[in-house]
Amino acid sequence: MPLGERAGWERSESRYCGVETDFSNDVTHLLNFNISTGGFDYVLAPLMNPSYRPSLVEGNGVDTQVLPVSGSDLVLSPSQWSSHVVGKISSWIDLDSEDEVLRMDSETTLKQEIAWATHLSLQACLLPTPKGKSCANYARCVNQILQGLTTLQLWLRVPLVKSDGDSMDDTSEGRNDSWELWNSFRLLCEHDSKLSVALDVLNTLPSETSLGRWMGESVRAAIVSTDSFLTNARGYPCLSKRHQKLIAGFFDHAAQVVISGKPVHNLQKSHDSNTEGTEKHPLRTYLDYVAYLFQKMESLPEQERIELGYRDFLQAPLQPLMDNLEAQTYETFERDSVKYIQYQRAVEKALVDRVPDEKASELTTVLMVVGAGRGPLVRASLQAAEETGRKLKVYAVEKNPNAVVTLHSLVKMEGWEDIVTIISCDMRFWNAPEQADILVSELLGSFGDNELSPECLDGAQRFLKPDGISIPSSYTSFIQPVTASKLYNDVKAHKDLAHFETAYVVKLHSVAKLAPSQSVFTFTHPNFSTKANNQRYKKLQFNLPSNAGSALVHGFAGYFDSVLYKDVHLGIEPTTATPNMFSWFPIFFPLRKPVEVHPDTPLEVHFWRCCGSSKVWYEWSVSSPTPSPMHNTNGRSYWVGL
Repeated sequence: MPLGERAGWERSESRYCGVETDFSNDVTHLLNFNISTGGFDYVLAPLMNPSYRPSLVEGNGVDTQVLPVSGSDLVLSPSQWSSHVVGKISSWIDLDSEDEVLRMDSETTLKQEIAWATHLSLQACLLPTPKGKSCANYARCVNQILQGLTTLQLWLRVPLVKSDGDSMDDTSEGRNDSWELWNSFRLLCEHDSKLSVALDVLNTLPSETSLGRWMGESVRAAIVSTDSFLTNARGYPCLSKRHQKLIAGFFDHAAQVVISGKPVHNLQKSHDSNTEGTEKHPLRTYLDYVAYLFQKMESLPEQERIELGYRDFLQAPLQPLMDNLEAQTYETFERDSVKYIQYQRAVEKALVDRVPDEKASELTTVLMVVGAGRGPLVRASLQAAEETGRKLKVYAVEKNPNAVVTLHSLVKMEGWEDIVTIISCDMRFWNAPEQADILVSELLGSFGDNELSPECLDGAQRFLKPDGISIPSSYTSFIQPVTASKLYNDVKAHKDLAHFETAYVVKLHSVAKLAPSQSVFTFTHPNFSTKANNQRYKKLQFNLPSNAGSALVHGFAGYFDSVLYKDVHLGIEPTTATPNMFSWFPIFFPLRKPVEVHPDTPLEVHFWRCCGSSKVWYEWSVSSPTPSPMHNTNGRSYWVGL
């Protein structure tokens, strides 16, 4: 049965826990004992008798033999095979062996077992760990198999081993990195989107930074050995704090736990006394502990539950300058109260700076909201005036005629007719009747300038007084290299160049952030000296932590941070992100071909913000350690229209 019920985890694959078993001819008993009695959700079981070798079959009649499988397909219903059995491919196979007989037996057996698993409608099969340093033939054979699969998933078993140079006390240059084993195997598989990894969790773990890489990989299962468990004061199995944190991370990334091995905690007698006359599963205490870890995880916050469907889901960025937003989009953004509280704080500080207390009843501040939408910034500005006791005159400028209808209704409903003037016009082409003291806008995108805030405010700042205040006053874009195998495979699935040259808005989840983010472009407002539509270029160099191990860069996560006014910030850059704000997801710039990086080799990245007469676009490339093609040259695939 599932590990437990937690708010927000209802759809999580991680609720299910399996157990690794030996080969059995009696599959029905195997399931009854491990699922009905033991409480596990499925078994990870061999499909073929481990003593089977095709070359030893009498007469070598491979094509006519009856395979020594674990049982007829009729002993279980199709739904039972599908939901309760993950096939375990024979562990003896070695497709890169120098022994030709063993190599040929291995290839034959692998194909036979996959064919049998497909016939049974299994959801997944576990491939054995590659043996030796070379796995080219193994990967070639698996790649052939992947081409013919539709629903069956293959999990490659990889031990989560500690690198030789992964300890603070060990300065050796040698490497024994399980990630490199996984990486070399999947890079040889053209159809790697159907290939996942199952990690063997042992009693020692690599460093935190090394483990973090796996959160961006397609980890489907964590096979936890009973030898990894410690013993608590009552004699029951438990895990170290580091193991607990790792398992919690796998839960959060929809990976399932599989218990493997023989019991090493002698608790059988105490259990038998509670369940007299029934056979108790020897690994039940381990399952109970895993269930405890799952159940003690904090429930997801309400907003995070709402956003579950957006996790790692690629979306095209909005183009509000070209397109009119719909009511549902406005409503989503307007629910973000944190954002408007920050805007209100910024306006309050600006009002106090513009008008001293002794003149608060005499002077009226002219404030223009450019891109007013349905009025949330108008409301925040008026609340700021009320809080500070300042008099305000507001112009609400909005180009979307549908939003203007809502604005008129809001002004009438709130009784703001004498304070707020609504202008139905593009801010770039409006001729203001007077100059503004404060210019307020909400034009920022996930990358700061990607929704053309610089171009819009360049056009609007002409009606700002020379000493006027712009809110925001500046904003900066940031990028960060990430491992994001799911995002990469989703882009790759389109099988065209255009999707690799598109930037996507995405709720990042199954990603590994490989190095701290770095700033790219900064825009300041008002800016009366430099036009925004000049081309900008930035060269950046990233270095992986020394104990992180190698990693694969699938692309770059983009963020922004803005200064609304003075010390009031707003943004999504991870180190300075505004807490509990959800209006913006990060942006993702994919690479056509992933780049492998090592801790001792810098990653050199180039970003351009290019401007034409009717569009703005980004170009990006990597020059080191492996040069990549230029992405999105001349804005051929992704651009924002002026």
